[in-house]
Amino acid sequence: MSRNPQTPRGPVRALISAMRPVQWVKNVLIGIAPAAAGEIHNEGVIRHTGAAFLSFCALSSAIYILNDLRDIDQDRQHPKKQFRAIASGELSKGVAYIASVVLAIIAFAIPFALWHPQGLFLILGLYLIISISYSFFLKDVPVLELGAVASGFFLRAYAGAVASHIFVSTWFLVVISFGALFLVTGKRSSELKNVGLSGTRKVLSEYTPQFLHSALTMCATVVVTGYCLWAFDTSSTGLSSLHHHIVPIRLTVVPVVFAILFIMRSAGAGNGQSPEDLVLHDRVVQVLGLIWIALIYIGIYG
Repeated sequence: MSRNPQTPRGPVRALISAMRPVQWVKNVLIGIAPAAAGEIHNEGVIRHTGAAFLSFCALSSAIYILNDLRDIDQDRQHPKKQFRAIASGELSKGVAYIASVVLAIIAFAIPFALWHPQGLFLILGLYLIISISYSFFLKDVPVLELGAVASGFFLRAYAGAVASHIFVSTWFLVVISFGALFLVTGKRSSELKNVGLSGTRKVLSEYTPQFLHSALTMCATVVVTGYCLWAFDTSSTGLSSLHHHIVPIRLTVVPVVFAILFIMRSAGAGNGQSPEDLVLHDRVVQVLGLIWIALIYIGIYG
């Protein structure tokens, strides 16, 4: 959350800033599985999807606060991160610790509002364990740190299916997994191109441009192949199942391919962005996303 460094924040605004609500846009992934299954109009599915969304918002914010507490000394040396609520001293460490614990408790309490919360509870637990592991040591381990970050996107998307007991296609899981890895790799490629080995992310010194380019190409290939197989699949879990309008569904391949190519070009030019920045600020990705949503809606609900 950007701000004027000369303008002090009160404790409430400082806490909200530390929770990073702009990052909650990632939790929209929770709605993909219910929407693709044609269940988004189902009242029970809406309720369960909403509960999963709120759980991930609370838990991710708890982790962001914990990360800021752990990195407070480094953040105070950073030209931008020094203005974060905890690093700047606007949010005390004590209040931050309490807020992190309370948010985590809320996140795990929400699933109990569902009839059968065990699956979602397990996913939240995995997300918490992986996120803490990333914060403490995985973020400095090459390759594994890519998988750790990507797993957060996968778990969000899968949580939407688990919360409402929706069976999903294997190809859906492939697309989400490698799509997340594609975005994370693209961001690392851009970071390495812009700051080289002098950046604040230590793990960048373990990568070469050639490796990241190869990884990006591999992920893009798997995503496009997996999405085509999912879109053309006529089984009960495929997007082109018999009760769907097949033509619009299969046309969704076009915006997906163009989005992949655009993101690859941006990463190669050193302009790779985080997923939330792509969604909130990149006009090309926004237009392609809207086209994809329109075609999906027509194909499934039209």
